Amino acid sequence: MNNLLNIGVLASGNGSNLQAIIDRIENGELTAKIACVISNNAGAFALERARRYGIPALHLDHRLFPGRAGYDAALLEALREYEVELVALAGFMRIITPVLIDAYPHAIMNIHPALLPAFPGLHAQKQALDYGVKISGCTVHFVDPGTDTGPVIIQSAVPVLEGDTEETLSARIQVEEHRVYPKAIGLFAKGCLKVEGRTVIISPPPVLTTAALINPPA
Repeated sequence: MNNLLNIGVLASGNGSNLQAIIDRIENGELTAKIACVISNNAGAFALERARRYGIPALHLDHRLFPGRAGYDAALLEALREYEVELVALAGFMRIITPVLIDAYPHAIMNIHPALLPAFPGLHAQKQALDYGVKISGCTVHFVDPGTDTGPVIIQSAVPVLEGDTEETLSARIQVEEHRVYPKAIGLFAKGCLKVEGRTVIISPPPVLTTAALINPPA
């Protein structure tokens, strides 16, 4: 009997977070299975990453459908075919509609390169730099109908350094993305996450062992 959590990954580009999930599964840190990877972009390197590990890789072109809801209905059909229990967005450049959200309540995750609710949407790292913040980071959250507005599961903070560019800050944040996204999926797989209103309750409560991040140092 297969007790592994079946994950469906949606990606539009390089798929580095997909690779992080694959790596944790391969080394035994994450007890789950990637049942399929789906992309709206035929040239997405995420599809090649999937093929290298024998994971079903599907190209589903959004341009062949009359609207977002029609496309999400096709996504849903594919996800159900592969018995997906958790949908993980990994650089999926599409707005998810209620067609998919209602089918997977509190079972669609996304990772965003900012400390939500600050700097939602596109170019979050540039938004942070333009605003002049001293600390940025990333957020894993459940997806709801809004733009990066769903309940927060995990956040990781990084300092914004003098002279940072969008590229250097993105690279620093991405290191944390690759660490916390598989962690959030692992908590889901173990049944440790419960959503109450806007709050994600983690059971058993984690023990905090890290000090506060202060920038510049106090």
